[in-house]
Amino acid sequence: MRKFETVEAVAAAMDMANVDTDQIIPARFLWRARAEGYGALLFNDIRSEADGSAKPDFVLNLPASAGAGVLVADRNFGCGSSREHAVWALSDAGFRVVIAPSFGDIFFNNSFKNGLLPIVLPEARCAEIRAALARNPGAKLVVDLEAQEVRGPLGINDGFRIDSFEIDPFRKELLLAGMDDIAFTLSQQGAIDAFEGRYAAEMPWL
Repeated sequence: MRKFETVEAVAAAMDMANVDTDQIIPARFLWRARAEGYGALLFNDIRSEADGSAKPDFVLNLPASAGAGVLVADRNFGCGSSREHAVWALSDAGFRVVIAPSFGDIFFNNSFKNGLLPIVLPEARCAEIRAALARNPGAKLVVDLEAQEVRGPLGINDGFRIDSFEIDPFRKELLLAGMDDIAFTLSQQGAIDAFEGRYAAEMPWL
């Protein structure tokens, strides 16, 4: 997993509440191997017409959204099933951050395990940022995990603001180190070996 460094990236605004994991990555694609990548399938059914052509008004199909690394969404983003593939699709499409007023619980937890940072900001503030981005396509946000700040949007005429966000300290540590739960456990191998040796010496009958 890549270390999470300060992100300065084009931000895309998605004005849809209750975007579920089947909208993020439809179930019929879940058979694909992780290594094949899911980025091209992100939001497949809501960004494409029935004939497979791109919907011209869908935010990620707009030229100004090219290379977007931050998604600013509405409430209850990532609700629905437990599929980890939803996070994979966002990550494979180049997103490092999703900002929303609230998230589906399982999606929220899966995000940290895959290097995607979910940020909760007040609903009114998320609406303000989305509106500013809609008025200024291609504007950027800066997300500084170390300082726990969202700065911007940049490159717009609506002004500049810094928002602070909360994050669990342990999850923050893992993201900054580029470690998932398994990698963190393996990093403690010396302490694990010492405990097992001490345990065996103190209770050899077990």
